[in-house]
Amino acid sequence: MSTARISIDTGVCIGAGQCALTAPGVFTQDDDGFGALLPGREDGAGSPLLREAARACPVSAITVEEPR
Repeated sequence: MSTARISIDTGVCIGAGQCALTAPGVFTQDDDGFGALLPGREDGAGSPLLREAARACPVSAITVEEPR
């Protein structure tokens, strides 16, 4: 089974925290308050909230690359 690849553009992220609020099993906030992936969750861990978290980002800093 292929999994998604997630990336957060740290140069764009403003630390709104919507990703961590929407999909807390995948995202967290780092020590500076910016979005970060939880260790081992770089593939989204099958979270049904992954795409919703990406859409919730007010600056579109999250990219979800679907498997081919």
